Amino acid sequence: MKTDSELRRDVERELEWDPSIDARNIGVAAKNGVVTLTGYVSSYSDKWRAERIAKRVAGVTALANDVEVKLTNERTDSDIAEAARASLKTDSRVPADRIKVIVERGWITLEGTVDYYYQKSAAESDVRYLMGVKGVTNALLVTPKVSPTEVRMKIEEALKRSAQLDANRISVEAQGGKVILSGTVRSWAEREEAELAAWAAPGVSQVDNRIKVGN
Repeated sequence: MKTDSELRRDVERELEWDPSIDARNIGVAAKNGVVTLTGYVSSYSDKWRAERIAKRVAGVTALANDVEVKLTNERTDSDIAEAARASLKTDSRVPADRIKVIVERGWITLEGTVDYYYQKSAAESDVRYLMGVKGVTNALLVTPKVSPTEVRMKIEEALKRSAQLDANRISVEAQGGKVILSGTVRSWAEREEAELAAWAAPGVSQVDNRIKVGN
């Protein structure tokens, strides 16, 4: 098991190594596997990337992203909303006519309903990289269309197909459109992989990931 200083150093090196982000103004703290990111970046997408980069480091069991977004160029909420709507309309994966965009002080909130989680994820991705965005709240709801038994079976099959997971260590429970995952995996990346597999099943509107990271 890594010490706090070793984990902090590994996260710092991973941030420095990744060319997709300028991490010079990001601070890292680690305590008992919990990593906290502080400092500031120039865009919301960089804040999001920093979190993704830190999560993939072995030994990270939880993460708090306290990085601030300090924009170099401010943009009005109206401009951001217009750009967000245009971006959603050009993405054939999402039902743009069912998505409402709300912008307040640079923060985007997406509301409405979609049929699949990948549509919810795609909609957030469409607006995450827009200039002037300080954050995104994805309040889109996935409308369930299949039985809980079918949902559970499809997720269990997906877990078994994954080369990165030991499906025997993960339990799946479905309650309507809600899925509960429990068990133990070896890393945060595996935990996230299991959650993504659950979200990929049709009809899933909520995933309660109770999987623990351990040996």
